[in-house]
Amino acid sequence: MNDWPDRRTGDRSERYGRGSASPQPESARAMPHIQRRPAPPQRPTVPPQSQGYDDRYQGGQPGYGNSPESGYDSGYNTGQVYGGGSGGGGRGGGRGGGDAGYVQGRPPVDWRRRIKLGALTLVVVLLVVSVSTYFWADGKLKREVDLAKVIERPEAGDGTNYLIVGSDSREGMSAEDKKRLRTGSAEGKRTDSMMILHDGSNGPTLVSLPRDSQVEIPSFKGSESGKMFPGTGRQVKLNAAYAEDGPELLVRTVEFNTGLRIDHYVEIGFGGFAQIVDAIGGVEMDIPKAFKDKKSGADFQAGKQTLNGEQSLAFVRTRYAFAGSDLDRTKNQQKFLAALASQTATPSTILNPFKLYPTMGAGLDTLIVDKDMSLWSLANMFFAMKGVTGGDGTSMNMPISGSAGGNLVWDKAKVKQLVQQLKNDEKVTVKGN
Repeated sequence: MNDWPDRRTGDRSERYGRGSASPQPESARAMPHIQRRPAPPQRPTVPPQSQGYDDRYQGGQPGYGNSPESGYDSGYNTGQVYGGGSGGGGRGGGRGGGDAGYVQGRPPVDWRRRIKLGALTLVVVLLVVSVSTYFWADGKLKREVDLAKVIERPEAGDGTNYLIVGSDSREGMSAEDKKRLRTGSAEGKRTDSMMILHDGSNGPTLVSLPRDSQVEIPSFKGSESGKMFPGTGRQVKLNAAYAEDGPELLVRTVEFNTGLRIDHYVEIGFGGFAQIVDAIGGVEMDIPKAFKDKKSGADFQAGKQTLNGEQSLAFVRTRYAFAGSDLDRTKNQQKFLAALASQTATPSTILNPFKLYPTMGAGLDTLIVDKDMSLWSLANMFFAMKGVTGGDGTSMNMPISGSAGGNLVWDKAKVKQLVQQLKNDEKVTVKGN
């Protein structure tokens, strides 16, 4: 037998594949005369094999005995060990593999958990903002009108009836504002416009009550004194009731002359009206015919145009430029309020805090409502106003039969039919002027 490792002679072919025939592993055989450097320290994670053939990739070639156990270093360097960790190959040699001495990788990101957490955080933030906004807005409402002081009220019908009043109040306006808006400096306040908005299952109905309407002042209870005033059959213009004893007497007079119960009262002055328009960036209107009025400051060309606060106030106040005077003015008021509501209740305003809060602030600062008015009721009124010109909405003037002494006389038969339809929440078929 030729022990080739003890001398450099013999058949070199025996060097390969001999381990499988040897009684002991090839790595255990000493070859001191060709060792080039001390063997590296034994890796605790790689157990010696019981067979002579080492089929694991240890940085050398399989079957060459180039393993830490053999003490033999062939000097063959393969470079990077593929699939291994920071210390070389091994069983399960990928990152985070099975050997105990390997560095474990980071756990995978749980995106589902992160999305759920983000959604929950968003919901909480929106809830906090919504609740805060509600209490902020609710605190701004001026609940100054006490409908409990109104006596002898009609029975309630279906749906909700709002009495919407535009007053010429100059409260909060500077001298410069009064000059710019051409409001004058009269003390106290009067009504420039009065409307009944009915919100029901058959769509909203907006009925304008001309300020020059001839009505009877009934018996009433003084809003401040509490004193009872008996009815004497006095015939006056409708806006005189407001001037005499404020919102409570106006509500009492409207209910007495129509037979329709008013559920809520809403009033806004000159200054607040102009501020709301400016806060939303103006209101787009399509004016069919050009008109001009020195008293209101109106000067409009025909066609589509965007009105700012000053122009909008002039538009809804103009009466002398029209042949129908107050009747034509009420039609313009209806048209403008519907456009204002439609252009305000849009995602670009509601979802934009830089427009939403100034708009709400401008409106709520000057709104006067009844003591039972909630923000929810106010929002319903606003969206009902938006629906007046669309869908099943209806807008009209109170039916007029003629005039007496410069006052407009209502058509009693049509008014009775109209009120009955509103009470029963039916589709309005009565035609106004």
